[in-house]
Amino acid sequence: MNRTRLAAVAAVTFTSVLWGTTGTAATFAPAAGPLAIGAAALGIGGLLQAVIALPALRRAIPALRRHLGLLAVGALAVLVYPLAFYSSMDLAGVAVGSVVSLASGPLASGVLERFLDRRVLGARWSVAAALGIAGSVLLSLATTRAPAGAAPVAGIGLGLLAGLSYATFSWAVQALMTRHVPRAAAMGAVFGSGGMLLMPVLLLTGAPLLASQQAFLVAGYMALVPMFLGYLLFGFGLMRLPASTATTITLIEPAVATVLAVFIVGERLTAVGWAGLVLIAFVPVLLATGPGGPPRENAVEVPSRAGEAAAHRK
Repeated sequence: MNRTRLAAVAAVTFTSVLWGTTGTAATFAPAAGPLAIGAAALGIGGLLQAVIALPALRRAIPALRRHLGLLAVGALAVLVYPLAFYSSMDLAGVAVGSVVSLASGPLASGVLERFLDRRVLGARWSVAAALGIAGSVLLSLATTRAPAGAAPVAGIGLGLLAGLSYATFSWAVQALMTRHVPRAAAMGAVFGSGGMLLMPVLLLTGAPLLASQQAFLVAGYMALVPMFLGYLLFGFGLMRLPASTATTITLIEPAVATVLAVFIVGERLTAVGWAGLVLIAFVPVLLATGPGGPPRENAVEVPSRAGEAAAHRK
């Protein structure tokens, strides 16, 4: 087994577990709307990504200027993703919103890689995606509670938009890394720019997050742990895995969200739902035990390290 690949899969898997806690965490700040939660979580988390990446960003300015289009696409996707994702859960329920958003991500990522990068997706990825999506569908069918005033059609539509935007910023970050932008700079530039775009949304909607200590702590947790730490680990995984593989592993997130909803929030899960969890559990196992990555993975790794080494020599 390729240890580098295993470490990357482990990093993305742990990231997915952290992300899976966000839906339950948001229930502890009921007065805050989905736009405020999303803008605080990824807006603040994105800016922190840029802060820790400042040295790398300064060194990568020439490369980033050459690829402003990619940076803009990634930043816009970061802007859209949390607003669509949390609104989807608000309108369709936590389980359905997270399932649709995360299940559609690997499909969108695969389509982007197939048509933009001309990548041929392997059978192992197809099987893993099918298992993850099937498990997510079972979880959705097992949902026994919907929010008051639910609008499932609109929620599902926003979930599909969240999945597309998630796949898009994952692809954009990895595309920058293949173009000689070091990992820290690529993550910092995309998420920092997206974080700045989210700040006006936070200013307009974020007052309820300051209304109580509990709501403030919820916002702080979501920004620092699932978003900041989570995306650091996600970037580590993206440098060593194709975006389609990384997004497929994150199908673990709705499983984690469902388990927390059962044991913490008090929702019920049927036998069908538990069967869905079992199917999703096979996703990281299948991908972790696969062969080493394709040549493009090496193309991501080498320029990043080479750029960092050259910077140190200066």
